[in-house]
Amino acid sequence: MSQPTEQLKQKNTDQNGATVIVQELEKAGVQYLFGYPGGAILPIYDALYHKSDLHILVRHEQGAVHAAEGFAKSSGQVGVALVTSGPGATNAITGITDAAADSVPLVVLCGQVANDAIGTNAFQETDIVSMTKPVTKASLRVRHIDQLVQSMRDAFALAQAGRPGPVVLEFPKDILAAQTQGRTEAAKPAKACAGLTKESLNEVLMQLQKAKKPLLLVGGGIIAAHASQQVQTFVQKYRIPVVSSLLGLGSLPSDDPYFIGMAGMHGKYAANMALSQCDFLLNLGSRFDDRLVTSPEDFAPEAWKAHFDIDPHELNKIVPVDLSQVADAKCVLKELNEKKPSLPDWQTWQKQIKTWDENFPYHYHNDEKVIKPQAVIEEIARLTKNQAIIVTDVGQHQMWAAQFYPYQHPRQFITSGGLGTMGFGLPAAIGAKLAHPDKEVVLFIGDGGFQMSSHDLAIIKQYKLNLKIILLNNSVLGMVHQWQDTLYDERHSQTVFDDNPNFTQLANAYGLASQSLKPANWQEDLTRIFNQDDTCLVEVPIPASEEVHPMVLPGQPNQNMINYQ
Repeated sequence: MSQPTEQLKQKNTDQNGATVIVQELEKAGVQYLFGYPGGAILPIYDALYHKSDLHILVRHEQGAVHAAEGFAKSSGQVGVALVTSGPGATNAITGITDAAADSVPLVVLCGQVANDAIGTNAFQETDIVSMTKPVTKASLRVRHIDQLVQSMRDAFALAQAGRPGPVVLEFPKDILAAQTQGRTEAAKPAKACAGLTKESLNEVLMQLQKAKKPLLLVGGGIIAAHASQQVQTFVQKYRIPVVSSLLGLGSLPSDDPYFIGMAGMHGKYAANMALSQCDFLLNLGSRFDDRLVTSPEDFAPEAWKAHFDIDPHELNKIVPVDLSQVADAKCVLKELNEKKPSLPDWQTWQKQIKTWDENFPYHYHNDEKVIKPQAVIEEIARLTKNQAIIVTDVGQHQMWAAQFYPYQHPRQFITSGGLGTMGFGLPAAIGAKLAHPDKEVVLFIGDGGFQMSSHDLAIIKQYKLNLKIILLNNSVLGMVHQWQDTLYDERHSQTVFDDNPNFTQLANAYGLASQSLKPANWQEDLTRIFNQDDTCLVEVPIPASEEVHPMVLPGQPNQNMINYQ
């Protein structure tokens, strides 16, 4: 009776495709591989048997990709996820799409049924290559063992080249078990500065010298290009005011005298007004997404506009500009920083911006009877000396964290921007903590998003991570609830959670400490919690009526903000 079982047993070999994949991961300098086992990728897990420190066992494949995103966003390195075929691969698609939207360098390794079974509707077979092609830089099936090494090395090169993004590699199971030989080198990415011309830079300088109300817009591309220092040098040299997209936060310290703040749908009043009245706009690293550009035809209507982007598809896609060129933001800034232009005095413009900021800052109304989420974020900023890595899920808490935590460094604010993926926060915080074990990592999350990923508490316990989880609980789906208040006459259709679980007991069930804050002494409790070196889930009951302001409704120009006094 044991003979069939013996025939199925896999030999432990140092020469098969799975072992080579693990070797290539190590050669690429991969620190962590976020994954979940399955039949089609068992050869890789067998190759990982003696390398347990490399692998992080997640609880869901979507979480594997989000954790890899959190690692990549906070470290600047390529994040790597490993999933099996069929549902394992399809579960990963949301995370892959999220990474594509935010230009996150990822390599996602997917299992597949054996070559001779592909196309037979075999158990756990899906065409993940076709499914992910629209949301990846490349999605490839490795058909032959001789392609394996080349494909691995090219995947890491491609994920980081130009505009970063996800690459999917699918491995049929017979390739993983096959013997391999031979080595090849990855294709070298094209130089990012190749398309930048002196004529375009001279045109920017000429228009800047004529400007009376200039403005620099920075986005996530600044951080992806590792160009934060160049931005700071440029701003100090040119004395030009700066606004940021959501993903551009941290490009400049929040207390930089030329930094106005985040612009867009929930941006600062002064930032949106500066966009609406500037006469010169230089965009570096922002793709003019619809949360920043709420009405393209009304966007910066008086400005001469220049847009440099590493991705040619983003140029003139949403906002037509006067000058556009494919170029890396770091290259543009380096070239401009070497110039010695004669610039006008822009003090009148800077005073106008300061007046807007003083008259209409981010604000909220304190109430001793309840805990205000904005006050919690400000207090945590004080306790962490503005130095913590802040991770968020998606919703109102995300915008409050963007508004009220004063970011000082690039890669300090980790969030899902373009796709707005609920369930992102907890696994991304795990990835960020693994990337920075010696830094304070704070997760802000809502009760809705937390229930999409609470199983990942098990990972925190298993790997003994120290995370502070701030659960802002208003028992509603906050941002959608706010939109229903504003646009649907307070018809709260399916946005109220009548039967939330006991979140503190849920954390305890996973072996983690927890605390529910009370209005009378919440500051003291937070101080004690942040003085401890253990994970704690901190439940913060907040009013369901608390809203995010300012707010620009879709289709309205940036200056048409709903703002409360």
